[in-house]
Amino acid sequence: MHGRVRKAGNTTILIVPILLVVITFLFWYQTWFGRKLSDQEMMRYLTDTSVPHKTQHALAQLSDHIAAGDPSAKRWYPQLLALAASKESQFRLEAAWAMGQDNRSEEFHQALRKLVDDRAPMVRANAALALARFGDAAGDSELRSMLEPFTIGAPVAGVIKFRMKEQDSVRNGTIIARIRPAGSDQQQDVVSPVGGLIQMTYAPEGGFVASGGEVAVISPDEGQVVETLRALYLVGQPEDLPEVDRFASGAPGMSDRVRAQAQETARAIRERQAKGKS
Repeated sequence: MHGRVRKAGNTTILIVPILLVVITFLFWYQTWFGRKLSDQEMMRYLTDTSVPHKTQHALAQLSDHIAAGDPSAKRWYPQLLALAASKESQFRLEAAWAMGQDNRSEEFHQALRKLVDDRAPMVRANAALALARFGDAAGDSELRSMLEPFTIGAPVAGVIKFRMKEQDSVRNGTIIARIRPAGSDQQQDVVSPVGGLIQMTYAPEGGFVASGGEVAVISPDEGQVVETLRALYLVGQPEDLPEVDRFASGAPGMSDRVRAQAQETARAIRERQAKGKS
């Protein structure tokens, strides 16, 4: 009797970790963006946005299809255009990037011209990068701002507690601090709307910050700088040269890759300027 109980107990001990591994794998498999979606899943996730990460997965896969020149991707263009007008900024952001993969679609071109004035900084950034692929300089001022530091303001007044420190890397959506308004038990997140490095923080830890007051400055990371310089290579204007030349001279913390791209970009802009005067 005791032997049978012991055997059952040992079996349970073996089954539990196996189940945990299986459950973990299934969760990872369902959320991993590298998993190939079927055509039915693509249509469902691009149409039904009730599970955001599945829609993001479908957008990422659609972007890859378009970039690879897959003509069958056009069947999902109406859904992509609808997501470009979504209330959810993450969908607009990813839709902008996907539309930039087909610079022959006039519908995408016009949709991107609207998104370059979006209220979300990263949506504007992706739209500006995408417009450059169309040879359209409508996002030029946005591209120029992408080479400059971004200042984050406090959403409310209150006592601030930082979760990130200077020189930490952040992504779009990273919570860098929390603010507790006076007389409230609830905290308000201070979220970075852009990616990069925390160049400096203004408010002292545990100090008071006014609503709209400066909290931190985010400097663009190298990847963003390179992509922006590549876009300006195509559509950059003479007024962009001071920022481009700053990186061409060797900006602190940036690699030779950035300097080389900036030099090429500056040359292309000056050549266009010279042709315009001739």
